Amino acid sequence: MKNWIKKRISREDVSALYDKFGVNALTASILARRGITEGGDVQFFLEDDLRFMHNPFLFANMEDAVDRILQAKDEGENVLIFGDRDVDGITSTALLYDCLTSLGINVSWRLPGGTDPYGLNKNAVDEFEKNFGSLVITVDCGISNVEEIAYATQKGMDVIVIDHHTPPEVLPSPAIIVNPKCEDSGYPFKDISGCAVVYKVVSALRFAASGLYKNEVALLAATASANGDECTIEVLKLQNLVEKGSLKVTVRAGTSISDTRLVDFLRGQQIFVWDEKTTSSLLAQIFGSGAEFNFMDLRGEVAKVFPSMAAESLSSLKSKSKLARYNPEQNSEIKGFFNIFVTFVNAQLSKQFPSYAKANERDLQLVALAALADIMPLKNENRIFIRHGIASMNKGNAREGLRELLSMQGLLGKRINATDLSWNINPALNATGRLGQPEIGLELFLEKDAAKRTEIAQKIIAMNNERKALGSEGWNFAALQAKDSIQKYGGKLCVIIDDSGQQKINRGVSGTIAGKLVNLYDIPSMAITFVDENAIGSMRSCRGFEVLSLLDKMADLFVSYGGHAYAAGFTFKKDRLPEFLAALDKFAPQIELSNSEAEQINIDAEIPNDYLKPDLLTIVDDFEPYGEENRELTFMSRNLRICDAAVIGKTERQHLKLTFDLGKTKWPAMFWGGAESLHRDFDKGDNVDVLYQVGRNCYNGVETPQLIITDIRKSL
Repeated sequence: MKNWIKKRISREDVSALYDKFGVNALTASILARRGITEGGDVQFFLEDDLRFMHNPFLFANMEDAVDRILQAKDEGENVLIFGDRDVDGITSTALLYDCLTSLGINVSWRLPGGTDPYGLNKNAVDEFEKNFGSLVITVDCGISNVEEIAYATQKGMDVIVIDHHTPPEVLPSPAIIVNPKCEDSGYPFKDISGCAVVYKVVSALRFAASGLYKNEVALLAATASANGDECTIEVLKLQNLVEKGSLKVTVRAGTSISDTRLVDFLRGQQIFVWDEKTTSSLLAQIFGSGAEFNFMDLRGEVAKVFPSMAAESLSSLKSKSKLARYNPEQNSEIKGFFNIFVTFVNAQLSKQFPSYAKANERDLQLVALAALADIMPLKNENRIFIRHGIASMNKGNAREGLRELLSMQGLLGKRINATDLSWNINPALNATGRLGQPEIGLELFLEKDAAKRTEIAQKIIAMNNERKALGSEGWNFAALQAKDSIQKYGGKLCVIIDDSGQQKINRGVSGTIAGKLVNLYDIPSMAITFVDENAIGSMRSCRGFEVLSLLDKMADLFVSYGGHAYAAGFTFKKDRLPEFLAALDKFAPQIELSNSEAEQINIDAEIPNDYLKPDLLTIVDDFEPYGEENRELTFMSRNLRICDAAVIGKTERQHLKLTFDLGKTKWPAMFWGGAESLHRDFDKGDNVDVLYQVGRNCYNGVETPQLIITDIRKSL
């Protein structure tokens, strides 16, 4: 029997969320129960504005990357994009290729196919050299390619690494590295996909087309004291819309400006103020008329774009700032001025470069796919990426290639959510890489001819069907070994090895099989197969155990390895298998796992019967997208009367269709795989306590709400 856990929360936490952010009581209680109480976290659940995304120039090396790419454009260099074979790598390559070709850069691409190893390889470097290549850009890979990047630089090539994988102790050098997981990256959120990092580079390249790129500007706000004999002056220095320095001074009337730090701090700056007349008058009262300032008044320019701001002061605008509502440290006039300035500049850039807005919409669709495929945590800006990407698809603006795939999967014209993409689109795209032909997935996004895109999409669907068949064969083989392996490693690890020579486990499905083992046994798992002279493996993990903590201990065995905290890949020479197994015998006992969550269900809210209404779907939609670190909302209701029950399904695993009578309304419900519960645990006419999600059932074009039952018990 599963444990139903409803975490206790305080009224104070719920009230604080209600008061601060204006959410309803149910939303506030769900946020509190999930531990989402800090404004910096809450904002990504309540807001969709792109303004809440992080500035790409927060990456310490972003300017270097942008400058090197623009140099390649100016000098007519040949550029190679080298990606990875999975969805993240394919979308990363497509996104950057689109951008660089639109800039007129001579660019080619390459993905690892067939039996190629993960990451940049020397053969690719040699072939690029023959084409007089001078700049290699790795996407969704490269951070562990120390030897290969050194090889490329020996041949006179520059390398930019755009990656998001966990960096090794020794980083590739010389290379320009843009990776949020590097300690000195400067970026405030580490858990974005490789495609998202590429998106940041592309966004920075577009900003570089503006006259503001690299230009320093200063924002100045002055506030008089109550009695008028003092003035507080705040200044922010900005470059590429990122804060580069700040100064706050309080001075008394009659002070000489030369006695303050303002002169040195503002020297050579273009200074913006909100109200030039008022600001100049105030500073003249403090410093005297001899102190001259060359200000640019921003309020009039902003009012042309946002007329409602024409009569507002910085003080009044501060109180209306959404960013300040979630981030109290931004609740000052100068920070409010900064937020207005950034919003204004972005609006001006959209007007100056209208094509960028359309391109940005297309790009976010790829970023959404990548975030879901690489199982990025659905928090922080990942939520904005996915929400905007899916919203664009649902408006009928799916980009070329994706549109054909959506159509073939029966999703075009329907309301798409993250689950649809995760179950129907990403596995199909991943199949191309798993079967050694990722270029087919990439060509789907790059092909200009609609008829050819349809042919490619059909080929991808066929490859996905083949991948499913290989997965079934591999799973049948793995299932025979699993229990013995788990016993061998003391219930801490499962290791499946296909050394049969018959490719029972295709290398392309080793990750899928490892993941399935984790889901079934709730322990870290590996699936390893032999390809030529190499053993190629995938590892997936759970329960707080990070896979690289194990693989790092065996680093000297591997030809290559790398990945994320809970998913990684590795390659070693197959004649070193005995050494590998000996290392597992040594290190597996050291694995520490947190308590299993498989036997407990966390409840987000208890819904009284009178409140069980279709408008619950609004709350459900507000918490989309669902996935890693943001599971679907689970509700509980007590004493629901079953007025109808029917077993459905013709397969071995049958399901249960129920109807609950709530007086004025009747709720249909599905209990997948729950047919055996009828007559055994409850019957028609019984009252039951239910854990459930609220979903939609679409039939013949009609959409109706229904409950998806997680667990059910007869009421006491």
